[in-house]
Parts: sequence; structure tokens; C-alpha cells
Amino acid sequence: MVTTNEGCEGAVRRGRPRSFDRDAALRAATIEFWDRGFEAVSIADLTRVMGVKAPSLYAAFGDKKTLFEEAIETYLRDFGGFIGRALEEEPTAHQGVARMLHEAAAWHTLPGYPRGCMLISAAINCTTQSAEVAQGLAGRRNDGVAAIERRIGADIAAGILPSHTDAHALAVYCTVVLHGMAQQARDGVDRETLEAVAHTAMAAWPAEVRGAAGEGRGSPVAESGAS
Repeated sequence: MVTTNEGCEGAVRRGRPRSFDRDAALRAATIEFWDRGFEAVSIADLTRVMGVKAPSLYAAFGDKKTLFEEAIETYLRDFGGFIGRALEEEPTAHQGVARMLHEAAAWHTLPGYPRGCMLISAAINCTTQSAEVAQGLAGRRNDGVAAIERRIGADIAAGILPSHTDAHALAVYCTVVLHGMAQQARDGVDRETLEAVAHTAMAAWPAEVRGAAGEGRGSPVAESGAS
């Protein structure tokens, strides 16, 4: 009889089955980074909140920076997507930005989660050792400015906003308000106050040459009050 080691070799190649829920562990890491920032979180902190040992963490996620990048993607998918949805789904830039700011008041004060925006809070106190991480977060924030600017530019091209509207300056203004709301949420300001800020901020929006019918739809989070 000819015997082989194929079965044993296959088992070695496959490795031991993962003994933890990867998605749950990643979500726990996301919350930790969101709450405390990239540099303040150690591998020991991560293994504690994720419920894994260091070798398992490295095997499943790579190093701390790689894990952080995956955590950012998780945050944007589960908590930060309201910005893109508002800009894409509303008929005008005005309605999209208004919805974005009002929903920010809800998302940045969700009970049971860190307050504010992870793209801002995770970069706090980053030293030169984490310059690449800080630059990556800044790049994502700048992507948000560009998305708002494109939406405003489309309304200028469509004749909804005056041709002399400074799309870039208006987009930066909206982003400053958005980021300020996130930081105020971190400082304990409640949702109702942030919604009032959003309403006040929109008073600076330039008058439309022609309006689009309909009000902003809003998301279930903003409408239900389940913040």
C-alpha cells in the first residue's frame, strides 16, 4: 500500500481554524481606535478588547497600522456613509449638505459609541512616528471636501446656483461646520444643539437661481431620532 502525507500537508497549509469571530474583533478594534486615537491604542489594548492573543491578531490582521486601515474602512461603511448618501440622493447640493449636517448631529451622538468622527479623533496627538497615518486620515477628510465641491459644482453648471459661487470655499465652509460639530459632540454637546448648529449654518448658503422641488428625504437615523 502506498501512503502519502497529503492529508497532513493540507492541514498544515490550512492551519488551525480561527477560534474567534473576525468581524466582531474588527468592530471592537474600530471602536477602540475611534475612542482613543491611533497612537494611544497599544497592541495589548487591542488584544484585550478584541479577545485575541497577539499572534492571532497579527495572523488575522497584520500589524497595527494595517488593522487600523481596515478599522477605518469599517467605520466608513457602518458609521460614515451618511455623507455620501446625502450628497448623492438629494436633488440639490443645498438639500444634500443640509441633510448631511443634520444627520451628522445624529451619527456623532449615537448612544453606546464614541462621539464624534473617527477620521478626526483617531488623528489626535499623532506624532511624526505616525505621520503616514495622519496623512492618510487627512487625505480621506480632503476627499470629503472634494465630494461636496463636486456636488456644488454640478449645481452651478446646472444653473441652480449662481455662476459666481465659489464652490471650493463653500465646500470648505461646510466641512469646517461638519468637523466642528464632530468635535463639539466629543466635548459633550447634545444632538439637539448640534441640529440647531446645522440649521444655522445653512443660512449662509447662497440663494438659488432656481430651486428644485421637494425637501431632503433624510435617513432613518435622522428621522426616527434613534441616535
